[in-house]
Amino acid sequence: MQNTGILAAQGIAALTRAGAIRPDTPYAPDQIQPASLDLRLGARVFRVRTSFLPGARTVQACIDAFALHEMDLTRGAVLETGCVYIAELQEHLALPADLAASANPKSSTGRIDVFTRVITDRGTAFDGVEAGYHGPLYAEISPRTFPVMVRTGSRLSQIRFRRGEPRLTDAELAALHAATPLVDAGQPSFQGGIAVSIDLAGFDGLIGYRAKRHTGLVDVDRPGAHRTAAFWEPLAADGSGALILDPGQFYILASKEAVQVPPDHAAEMVPFDPLVGEFRVHYAGFFDPGFGFAGAGGAGARAVLEVRSRDVPFLLEDGQIVGRLVYERMAEIPATLYGAGAGSNYQAQGLKLSKHFA
Repeated sequence: MQNTGILAAQGIAALTRAGAIRPDTPYAPDQIQPASLDLRLGARVFRVRTSFLPGARTVQACIDAFALHEMDLTRGAVLETGCVYIAELQEHLALPADLAASANPKSSTGRIDVFTRVITDRGTAFDGVEAGYHGPLYAEISPRTFPVMVRTGSRLSQIRFRRGEPRLTDAELAALHAATPLVDAGQPSFQGGIAVSIDLAGFDGLIGYRAKRHTGLVDVDRPGAHRTAAFWEPLAADGSGALILDPGQFYILASKEAVQVPPDHAAEMVPFDPLVGEFRVHYAGFFDPGFGFAGAGGAGARAVLEVRSRDVPFLLEDGQIVGRLVYERMAEIPATLYGAGAGSNYQAQGLKLSKHFA
């Protein structure tokens, strides 16, 4: 085990035994992932009138100032589109001074366009947990397209624990790619990560999906229970290799490159690069060790991209770079890789909606 790196599942379990992670209730069987921990909603969620960062205050003080009403999650609650909610989480932290953390939406959360970010007491950045933090965790939740049903125990976010500075430089990334190809591009670009481009040639006649408006509920805890046709409009490949993103619309597209994450590394998609256009790509950024790795049954896995245009229509063309993957060293190889019995829904994926749809 290295002194620096992303903690693997066995390290997260050890942290919990040591009291650095303090769950309100015992973990669900698949809650610890190869390089992250799923975070569960607690008993209460608050509708607030504004998003916020606490700064010098506790999150509870901000809730007291901005809450419009409180809902009991033990009975389930509907979170409406266009609203901002703050939910208590069941996991509390008492991190050692040399251990920091970062959070991200789970893949299934990002693919239903639920914008969620973790916040801490006196936090000055979303999804960041400073080294040595002691205190509760909260989730800011804002459904953008579909109203969602959630309840105590629902898992919308995940957290990674990091010791030191394990991110690879571009030179180190190029060397890793030369030894173990990370994408199947002929000459990939290494600049603040490895470039990922969009596939608009099509998968079995489709280039992606566009979310419908004014749909029914998505119950986040009911995989396979929602009809695809009721929520999504398939986008047929028309041979043009282009797609104009409509402002405010949400799309599911896929990368042209197959992506691989070696067992001793973890990766994250940089969510937005203003140099490549006025749109956001990939809300849910974590790629676990073993994603796309042939030894874990994932050869040829594409990065599925959650895409939303900003204020203007924007033209995407086949092969256009839309984001970058950064890689970090693991402190140790996970006991179970992504796709090898770790509750993995998206190994060896092509163009794929979230697990909620059938």
